[in-house]
Amino acid sequence: MSDRVKSEIFSWIKTILFAVVLAVFINMFVIVNATVPTGSMETTIMPNDRIVALRLSYLFGEPERGDVAVFKYPDDPTGETLYVKRVIGLPGETVEIKDGAVYINGELNESVDEHIKETYIGDYGPYEVPEGCYFMMGDNRNNSLDSRFWENKFVEEDDVLGKVMFKYFPGFKIIK
Repeated sequence: MSDRVKSEIFSWIKTILFAVVLAVFINMFVIVNATVPTGSMETTIMPNDRIVALRLSYLFGEPERGDVAVFKYPDDPTGETLYVKRVIGLPGETVEIKDGAVYINGELNESVDEHIKETYIGDYGPYEVPEGCYFMMGDNRNNSLDSRFWENKFVEEDDVLGKVMFKYFPGFKIIK
């Protein structure tokens, strides 16, 4: 094999290796790339949608009410199961659901219901969100395994991995 062919092969190997290392770095420290398996976030995110969450979103700030976030499921002791839900209750707040409406600290909060496309039913709570934790609910409230039903009701701040920015398959959609 000539030196020129060897040089070309080595150049390709370096390029491929660099691309793999860069992809692993981005996936571990910059984004969360996930598939949503259930309909708990319908119609914002549908079953089998592929999403990208930005890990850097919460590096210098905290999750805000209404954010769609990827986090470690609090009832999985391995920390490997990831969930996608909407942030409803912030640290120190009291969340209560009456006749399907969400109340934060005793006041009706319609902003958390603007993504709901169905008549929501049920009474839950009140839940007092501990400091450093969040109360999460799916947009498909009548069919969502979320904070209302978990053994460990709240997601710790350190377990929130990133804010969902967009879905890219099938089709592209900015997530709000």
